Amino acid sequence: MSAPPDDAGILAADTRPFSAVYARNARAVIWRGFRVIRSQNWIVLVSGFFEPVFYLLSMGVGLGSLVGEVEGPGGTPISYAAYIAPALLAVSAMNGAIYDSTWNVYFKMHFGKLYQGMLYTSLGPLDIAMGEIFMALFRGLLYAVGFTGVMGIMGLITTPWALLLVPASVMVAFGFASFGMAVTSYMKTFQQMDLITFVMLPIFLFSATFYPLSVYPEPIQWVVQAFPLWHGVELMRQISIGAFTPATWIHVGYYAAMILVGVAFTTRRLRSLFLR
Repeated sequence: MSAPPDDAGILAADTRPFSAVYARNARAVIWRGFRVIRSQNWIVLVSGFFEPVFYLLSMGVGLGSLVGEVEGPGGTPISYAAYIAPALLAVSAMNGAIYDSTWNVYFKMHFGKLYQGMLYTSLGPLDIAMGEIFMALFRGLLYAVGFTGVMGIMGLITTPWALLLVPASVMVAFGFASFGMAVTSYMKTFQQMDLITFVMLPIFLFSATFYPLSVYPEPIQWVVQAFPLWHGVELMRQISIGAFTPATWIHVGYYAAMILVGVAFTTRRLRSLFLR
């Protein structure tokens, strides 16, 4: 006797390829994330936006009055504020993505036991990974839109190409979020979480955020160019004045690879933790 239609549907779903990893229902994770934001997280959500804005005001306006014009991408002379603003936009996107994909994930994983509960349902680890990464991207998008608005108010947007700054910021956020969640899954204590800040601070300071790569000795330059933020900074600067080179595609390709590897890494890590 054949199984009833509902049972047949369940059996078919269970035998689909990759059904244990991906149930095609990441929207359930996303919907929960928005409900949490609406109820309690708005102040926390926007707080990280102000750090790069303060850097722009203090360094770009304050120090910029002493520095004057500097050489931008393609040799174009620009103000110091216009030089560091796109870099700080990349930092803003990174901050939003890292916060959401590290501390938030840490609490959900170790205190709320949220992911264990999700995986007892039909959700798979890729659903959870994509849902959480999307929420980190949403935060990065808000920061990018807000910071781009600040740049516009300060008169630092001078080309229509600057419209691409927002999608480029989302790509930067995607790259950091995809790795942030996987790295956090290895953290067991608050002290270990401090290692994330310890690593992110030098990445922020030494990714040619405030001065060109050429100020470093050549061996250090190779190290800096391996940092993901450096690629985001260079990409943002090129977009901000519309000066594109073949290196532009290298920066985009770097993040594309980072996203693919990061999502696969996070999915595999969640599966190994909770689906033994």
